[in-house]
Amino acid sequence: FFDSFKRKYKTSSLGSGVIVSEDGYILTNNHVIKDADEILVKLVDKREFKGKVIGSDPKTDLAVVKIDAKGLPAIKIGNSDELKVGEVVLAVGNPFGLSHTITMGIVSAVGRSNVGVADYEDFIQTDAAINPGNSGGALVNIRGELIGINTAIFSTSGGYMGIGFAIPSNMARSVMQSIIKYGKVIRGWLGVTIQDLTKELAEEFKVKGQKGALVTDVVKDSPADKAGLKKGDVIVEFQGKEVRDVRHLRNMVAETPPGTEATLKIIRKGKEKTLTVTIGEFPEEMAALRGEHITNALKGVSIQNLTPEIREQLDIPERVKGVVVTSVEPDSPAYGKLLRGDVIEEINGEKVENIKDYERAISK
Repeated sequence: FFDSFKRKYKTSSLGSGVIVSEDGYILTNNHVIKDADEILVKLVDKREFKGKVIGSDPKTDLAVVKIDAKGLPAIKIGNSDELKVGEVVLAVGNPFGLSHTITMGIVSAVGRSNVGVADYEDFIQTDAAINPGNSGGALVNIRGELIGINTAIFSTSGGYMGIGFAIPSNMARSVMQSIIKYGKVIRGWLGVTIQDLTKELAEEFKVKGQKGALVTDVVKDSPADKAGLKKGDVIVEFQGKEVRDVRHLRNMVAETPPGTEATLKIIRKGKEKTLTVTIGEFPEEMAALRGEHITNALKGVSIQNLTPEIREQLDIPERVKGVVVTSVEPDSPAYGKLLRGDVIEEINGEKVENIKDYERAISK
């Protein structure tokens, strides 16, 4: 009897996007379109279109939407690497449903990570007012060039408190181009385990300052292995750019197309050395679950499915099911407890046989 009174409820949410091509490609945040059954795109001239998701990337919180239109005004994408702290920027978006709102501020900082929004973080921090509804909107410089996609705010109230974050346009462009070309994001891969330099490590490995990434392990037959990279090397430059820390190097490698001949400047036993490496494609079976949203004891633990090759290499019997630990970051609660090569078979009473089981177990 009561079944006849069941109702279906629909909810709607608002976000922003940026037209990046005349034929209707739109760049926005993944969290704006995630789980949406239908996407309605409303332009400044009040025309409305149905949007189709071409692809999304939760690891950077970016997505590409397409509308069926021609001759659209498209924004020019600028070079976010040229941004300077103190530079004037404008945030454009749809805060609280107030469409096409523009606010002004400055670049407060660049290269922000550990914000806890995405796996790959290299945010531009700004004090331009960003509020709910601004997500996916443009951050532009005074020349009207897109230099960021507004993504998050730091707030204790849910509203503007002077700290907003935007994904740099160079990262957004790389992700967008990959999604449009392949329907997914193809990331570069070096094949190393790395850690940040402490003052003590910098002295031990004879590196001036604390910038760079210390190689703690090299994956066998990986691009790094083939290029001659060794445990104990400190990577200080990648493609002519100074390496600030582990996250910076990881982002730069990920944005480099597979097959690219990349130059690495390293410090080995106190001496500078230059290596050339052919960047590989990040293996789909690997999972580097370093996202700040993992707020448990396994935060900072990277794992991989048990393949026949790994079983043979580590002498793991067929009866053992689970995922193998490939690295543990120094700031992880599991550091010193879990080791590379350990097999995780169960988490909190839940059996773990593959990466999907692992992700499900740690997200609870």
